[in-house]
Order: sequence, then C-alpha cells, then structure tokens
Amino acid sequence: MDILKRNHVNVSGEGTQTLLYAHGFGCNQHMWSQVTPAFEASHRQILFDYVGCGASDASAFDPRRYSTLNGYAQDVLDVCDALGLSSGVTFVGHSVSSSIGMLASIARPSLFDRMIMVGPSPCFVNHAPDYAGGFERTDLEGLLALMDQNYIGWANYLTPVISGEQGGGPVAKNLEESFCSTDPLIARIFAEATFYADNRADLPLVTCPSLILQHRYDALAPVEVGEYLHQHLRGSTLRVLDVVGHCSHMSHPALVVDEMKAYLATSL
Repeated sequence: MDILKRNHVNVSGEGTQTLLYAHGFGCNQHMWSQVTPAFEASHRQILFDYVGCGASDASAFDPRRYSTLNGYAQDVLDVCDALGLSSGVTFVGHSVSSSIGMLASIARPSLFDRMIMVGPSPCFVNHAPDYAGGFERTDLEGLLALMDQNYIGWANYLTPVISGEQGGGPVAKNLEESFCSTDPLIARIFAEATFYADNRADLPLVTCPSLILQHRYDALAPVEVGEYLHQHLRGSTLRVLDVVGHCSHMSHPALVVDEMKAYLATSL
C-alpha cells in the first residue's frame, strides 16, 4: 500500500531538522496552516492525515486497528518509514496526538529527538482524588450517545467548547467543517479511542524531552493536566498560554510559533 497516499502526506521546507505535525481528533493537517509558514525556511516539514480523517484514504480504515491509540501511533511510524526517517524527528502533536506521539516514541525511541505537545491530555477522565482530567465518565458517555443520536447536533455542540469561541468564530467554523466532513462511524471509533484512553502509565516510558503547551482556559484539558504531565514526563518543559479554548495553533498561532522557536533553539 502507498502510505504517502493513504495518509495524504505532504512534505515541504528546507533544512536538516524535521518537524512532523499530527492533528487532533476530528481534525486534519490543514489545522497547522498558520504555524508551518514560520518554519518553511528552517525545517523540513511533514503533514499527514490519520486514516479516516481529512483527505486520507478512508477505505483503509480498519475498525479494530483504530479502536485504540496504538493504531494511530502505527500511522505515525508508517509515515516515517515511508519517508525513510529513522532519527532526528521533532513530533508536534495537538490534543490526543500528544499521547499518540508518546506511544510512537516508546515504540521507536531512536526516531524522535523531542516532542511538542499542544493541549495534551494523557487521560480525559477524572480519577479522584489523584487526577483531574476534566470529565466524569458519565459526561463522556453522554457525548458519545449524542454522536450516535445526532452527529451534526453533536458537532454543533462541541465546536464552541473546543474552540473557546461563541457565535461561530473562524476556529469554530473550521472545526465544525472538519467534524462534519468526517464519516460519523469513523469519528465515533476515533472519539471512543480518544476520550477513554488512559496513557498515564506510559509517561515514565517516554525518553525524549518535550515541550508542553497548555491553555489557561481549556474545557478539554485543564491546566492541572499540563502540570501532571510536567511532573511525570522526564525532561519536560511546561508553558501555559493565556488562551481560551483547546486549539491555540489555530486561534493564537503566533504564540505557538514563538514557543516552538524558543524551544527548538535550546540544545538537547
């Protein structure tokens, strides 16, 4: 199978350093469009869509493979293998892709130099009294039930929560278009894999350093989640962005670019 076509891989930019961007649930590679221009002259940049998302080959979607985040981590490794990458990659992941990137780095530690995580969460479910993920399990069960009953209604409800925008702002509109262009059955499987994942036990296994970009007012991943990650990820740097919503790379790309540039300028 042609992996580059399957995952709609796009490569651009100059430089010896490689940035590999991974989008979040219900999204696609276009969500990075306001970040990538800042690195075009300095880095080789790789964009892709997970199978079932964006312009990927949806016929390659296997419900069993993609029922857990390991299936998406394999997409990351497949893309790197197809491009002949074996080392020196900086993984840039949004939301659940931060966990996916961690799984890929555990499977292939020599592949990644470092990771940049935008709005990460190793577990969206609260586990009192030690962990506040942001949701009770019953909350998530209700969201998934709404997906089953009324997918468009679910998208309309969730986009302002994720974007932090009210009244159909540009980020919310972009997210809603992406959600509504995704096959509802595929989205449902990815949603369950995302929101029920618990990757807290994987954190000590991550060996590469990471930059954690957490949002100050994020309904999906509270600041406490970023602090938890920082405590449990060796070699991590935590930066809290003064942002409302879960998608600073779309709503405040200049902030993300500045933090990325500062972090990439530091020596390993």
